[in-house]
Amino acid sequence: MSDNKTPIIYDKLKITGKLTLLTGMHIGASNDFAPIGAVDSIVVRDPMTSQPIIPGSSLKGKMRILLEKAILNVEDENGQEINRLFGASNPVIYSRLQFCDLFMTKNSVEKLKNKTDLYLTEIKFENSIDRTTAIANPRQLERVPAGAEFEFVLVYNLENPDEVEEDFTNIATAIKLLHMDYIGGSGTRGYGKVKIKDINIEAMGLTNRYYDSAILSTIETKLNGCEDYAIFSL
Repeated sequence: MSDNKTPIIYDKLKITGKLTLLTGMHIGASNDFAPIGAVDSIVVRDPMTSQPIIPGSSLKGKMRILLEKAILNVEDENGQEINRLFGASNPVIYSRLQFCDLFMTKNSVEKLKNKTDLYLTEIKFENSIDRTTAIANPRQLERVPAGAEFEFVLVYNLENPDEVEEDFTNIATAIKLLHMDYIGGSGTRGYGKVKIKDINIEAMGLTNRYYDSAILSTIETKLNGCEDYAIFSL
């Protein structure tokens, strides 16, 4: 397939699961007005429901950079395996993966409602120390608490049946790396550890083009095996 041609779509695969926070997570939002005593750094929320979300861009960016560090210049010198999954601008390569914003599950909303410092979130008090003066600078960060669950939704464009297994091997690698890393800020201090579980793959059957659908069970097993690589479980 040439990079400057619109790719053929054999089908779209809908990948769903649950993303669970193993530790508190902070993905910040802008706050133009902060009254005295307010939280210094707030989390991003859905404006319609005021519930915390995980932006799809955060997940995509993290998975891409982790995969680049793992396989670029080792197996994929030109970045082709990564670019066809996540896209590129020069030359233009269409992304086979479409990420969605992750919304909190109804069960998590009910479990956390009226039990946290703010609506569905907690306040974490921290200090930063000036290494020159040794003066402490206390601050308050808003976090989504450990145990919160989000709906994980990812769409894969099946464009080349011969590359599906290789693509999902790389997706599985990115998820394993994510399980041993973090999402959001302050990850080196323990924030943002996650686990993606209960993964299901559904072929949408949107075209009449043929491919061997038996591959779906193989790649679903491959993705569910990523759970074993989480740092720990709740």
